[in-house]
Amino acid sequence: MTVYIDPPTWPGHGRFWSHLISDASYDELHLFAAALGVPPRAFERDHYDIPSHRYADAVAAGAVEVRSREVVRLLHTAGLRRRKGT
Repeated sequence: MTVYIDPPTWPGHGRFWSHLISDASYDELHLFAAALGVPPRAFERDHYDIPSHRYADAVAAGAVEVRSREVVRLLHTAGLRRRKGT
């Protein structure tokens, strides 16, 4: 089971955000997020939006730090990428 997170560089709602993804399944991702206490409403198509103040918590729980480009590549490779409108 591997879950990945990119740096909190995405602005929105007055803060910065990371993307939390799985390279195996959405079930794995949902389980990890639930264990971290991330609300289901933070899930968007193929990732969870994680606020910058929770980044260290995700890493401490086992999320692997990767660059944002790597997040997209991992999702594509796993066949888990869902674009807006799909």
